[in-house]
Amino acid sequence: MATLKALKIRIGSVASSEKITGAMKMISSAKVHKNERALKQLLPFKNQIKSIMGHILEAGDNFNSPLTLEREVKSVGLVVFGSDDGLCGAYNVNIFKKVLQQLSDLRERYGKDVKITIFPIGKKMAAACHRLAKSDVEVRVLPGVNSKMEGQAVNDFTHTLQDLFLDGTLDRVEVVYMKFHSISRQTLSIDPLFPVSTANIFEDASAADRKEENKMYIFEPDPNSIFNEVLPMFVLSTMQEITIENRASEQAARVMAMQAANDNARKLQEELQLEFNKLRQQGITTELLDILGGQVER
Repeated sequence: MATLKALKIRIGSVASSEKITGAMKMISSAKVHKNERALKQLLPFKNQIKSIMGHILEAGDNFNSPLTLEREVKSVGLVVFGSDDGLCGAYNVNIFKKVLQQLSDLRERYGKDVKITIFPIGKKMAAACHRLAKSDVEVRVLPGVNSKMEGQAVNDFTHTLQDLFLDGTLDRVEVVYMKFHSISRQTLSIDPLFPVSTANIFEDASAADRKEENKMYIFEPDPNSIFNEVLPMFVLSTMQEITIENRASEQAARVMAMQAANDNARKLQEELQLEFNKLRQQGITTELLDILGGQVER
């Protein structure tokens, strides 16, 4: 009977765990949809900026901006997006593996003497990246910067990176994050942030279409002044998009992790229930045999 009681307690515990993981899955799923809506709201703004930039660049003038200046790379800033909370499967582990690979690629590309500064975002990622701190690798955790930051906090962080690039502290800034496609699919991405590449601006646009549309544009003031005003807005919108995509990917990973935990709990519950039924049936059979044995002795 003691074994039956222990099994019953375990079945109840597993059933409770199944309910908890199910609730967490629903919460994470709701957060994924919230971030998907945020991405849809941001997309028209970013597309409009890219369209303006495209028209300006197609004007054919010589454009110059300190944000597009390419120089010899002696120091690189690596922004690494992770999570503040756990229970999201191998999400942080996969990103950290990508960071290790990227560090090796940077040294191969720019030489072993390149100075690398890692800006981890999220407590879990910060804890992992601190183990990489060496003479040529600095890990900087900025106040107010976390995986849940929104709006102004993202802009402030972007301005900090921009200032570090403009004053020559960093010659290049790259961002490692998880790009969101759907709840079941996210991909690791490494995007350059500084210097700004015009190739990113033209990513989804057709040069022929822009050239045709440019006939309708009169630039006031001059195109270069507009270019220098709009370019920082493009950088901010890019970082806002990356932040939202990473947050959506984190919640999507948590949905999948909770689904796997839920499935495992249900399977374990079925196995325990089967074991419980077998032991109970064995106990009933033993009692019946004892009763029948007593009657035969009489």
